Amino acid sequence: MTYAPIASTIVKVPSGVTVTIANNKVTVKGPMGSLERDFSSLPIIIEKENNDISIYTFFADRKTKALVGTVAGHINNMILGVTRGWRYKLKVVFSHFPMNIKVQGKQLVIENFLGRKSKIIIPIPDGVKVQATKDDIIVEGIDKETVSHFAANVEMATTLRGKDRISPHGREGTPGVLDGIYVYATEFTK
Repeated sequence: MTYAPIASTIVKVPSGVTVTIANNKVTVKGPMGSLERDFSSLPIIIEKENNDISIYTFFADRKTKALVGTVAGHINNMILGVTRGWRYKLKVVFSHFPMNIKVQGKQLVIENFLGRKSKIIIPIPDGVKVQATKDDIIVEGIDKETVSHFAANVEMATTLRGKDRISPHGREGTPGVLDGIYVYATEFTK
């Protein structure tokens, strides 16, 4: 088996965005804010040349080549976050017991899920803005990982374990339970 001598990729930096790289720690500053990420534990080299970021490694096996593309994707998402921002939309679905969704301080509170008396409380991380209405929850921020992780936590908090879900294929069987909160759209804020 032969190894390629180098695996590399280039990420373009748009105007209005400042990228600083020191010891594989990448800081991206743009009109919407600043993000920082540490890639120093990975066996790759990150360098800035003019308005391009070069990510490469030498004598890479398959996993290290994949790391080059993964890091490029993370840096690209950081650039998109500080220029355009991220928005996840979640739909509140219920059939019999209406859910009450509230933002209280740094927590999202879900009440009356399937008629429960207990509340589901999900902490809102720093840098994430949440707007809750009767049927929708909108999650916004500049860090894609934080925003998507919070949206997934909200969806998982209303996932029933051991209960039948309605089949997405329309097959026959038990009707199942539809109630929950589901991510239905991902978009940029600008």
